[in-house]
Amino acid sequence: MDAGLWRDLVVPDVSILEKIIRPVLVYFFLIGSLRLAGKRELAQLNPFDLVVLLTLSNTVQNAIIGNDNSVLGGVIGATTLLAVNYIVVRFLYSHERLDRLIEGDAELLIENGKVCRDFLKKELITLSELEEAAHKQGFSSLELVDRAVLEPGGSISFLAKQPQPEEIRYQELLQRLDAISRDLALMRGR
Repeated sequence: MDAGLWRDLVVPDVSILEKIIRPVLVYFFLIGSLRLAGKRELAQLNPFDLVVLLTLSNTVQNAIIGNDNSVLGGVIGATTLLAVNYIVVRFLYSHERLDRLIEGDAELLIENGKVCRDFLKKELITLSELEEAAHKQGFSSLELVDRAVLEPGGSISFLAKQPQPEEIRYQELLQRLDAISRDLALMRGR
């Protein structure tokens, strides 16, 4: 084996301290930037948002690893990111007010069956994107939704109007079957 190959694989081109500081700075920059960009960026509701997130990761790659292409340098950078995330998540878990400040609050997109267009506009979510998200959760239309909430993490939670038309029909069928069963039992008993 070539000695240069091993050097390229395991010897970082920058100091280990720099390899640790770079990912920490980029991590906090991305947390702040994504918070300012809004929950929509986290929800990945359309292909444009996905492209932004993918190119964002590629854009900050060099800021994390610098001029280092060694495997050890990449492992140090990745380990640092994972460790910082672990620490931040554990810290925020025990500091609820700070967590809410960083992540933001939930936003009502539909309340009592009515679409809150102001909140859709604020979060830059179109009606068709909201309908698509509802379809993914099993709703055939927004008319079946009583409440939709854009969660701080970017996901949308839907609550159905009670009861759904399918549920009403199902309950009616069960009642009819029970009545038929009772009638049959009475006829057999005679």
